[in-house]
Amino acid sequence: MADRFIVIMAGGKGERFWPASRLKRPKQLLPIVGDKPMITQTIERLEGFIPFENVIILTNIEQLDGIREACPMLPSENVVAEPVGRDTAAAVGLSVMLVKLRSPNASMATLHSDAYIKDSAGFRDSLETAFQVAESQDGLVTVGISPTEPSTDYGYIHRGSEFGERNGEAFFKVEEFKEKPELETAKSYLASGDYYWNSGIFVWRLDIISAALDQFTPVLKKGLDEIEAEMKNGAALQPLLEKLYPGLEKIPVDVAIFEKAENVFTIPARFDWDDVGAWPAIARHTSGDSQDNVSKGDSIFVDSSGNISISSDDHLVAFIGVDDLIVVRSEDATLVCKKEDAQRIKELVKLLGSQKAYERLI
Repeated sequence: MADRFIVIMAGGKGERFWPASRLKRPKQLLPIVGDKPMITQTIERLEGFIPFENVIILTNIEQLDGIREACPMLPSENVVAEPVGRDTAAAVGLSVMLVKLRSPNASMATLHSDAYIKDSAGFRDSLETAFQVAESQDGLVTVGISPTEPSTDYGYIHRGSEFGERNGEAFFKVEEFKEKPELETAKSYLASGDYYWNSGIFVWRLDIISAALDQFTPVLKKGLDEIEAEMKNGAALQPLLEKLYPGLEKIPVDVAIFEKAENVFTIPARFDWDDVGAWPAIARHTSGDSQDNVSKGDSIFVDSSGNISISSDDHLVAFIGVDDLIVVRSEDATLVCKKEDAQRIKELVKLLGSQKAYERLI
């Protein structure tokens, strides 16, 4: 059997979890759900499935030290920093190159660092199925999440006909990938039963993903090949990335490859999944009081319901006569917003970044 590797994408800013999440210590480095950083939970979920020396993390230069500190089980050289963000196709291409340099005939998976999954055994079982499909078929494989509601927050995978079976589970051809839909469209997806949420979990053999990069992103692939050639000649990785990575083509991998490739398969996940995209996700995984108020920290509620309170120290947060608010207190900032406006926290962070007096808060 070919060597297997897992690359964890961990460069996100986590802006919707401000003020707890900051550029140097974003969502994946925080115990948003659970009592350990999200990325630590992601790695521990892989224990027994793959040797930790075959787990690589791709992050950015601002978060490099924090990621290494949170992941002492990994060799430090397994945490690699992009000097600048060049979108997801470049990140995938870099991850493929890093694995190829270690094991040219390997298969690999890419995961995100900050999804919350309780059923670790089910996750590993689905990952095993995805690897078996990728290793036996000349195609790219993705794991689909069966939708529980007509969400407009996720991209969707349109499942086609059943193609075969591996590990006791059917897998399907992918008809197409769909962008985040409007509500009525999402309702139609849910009703049809032929659509999955796109988990961002992909598995492939190196020869298949390399061929896809050659076919669909030749300009990007040429730049990656230059980096690979210099690495083979003994160049150190990080200085090389500083020099050449900023010049790589910037394009999302979904647009570059997955919306064009015809050899894509999907398997339905056998595990629970939540991408924990904004503060309201806390309420899905934290027990509330009789009025559905959820608290992490010291809080008290009077004639109030449906609130979320986050405080990292002994500071008491008190609610009187208010409903459906999010209040998050950090060392140097406090957020107050309606739960329905949680996605707009990104707007706030952008505003802070545009004002010199508040740059320190991002």
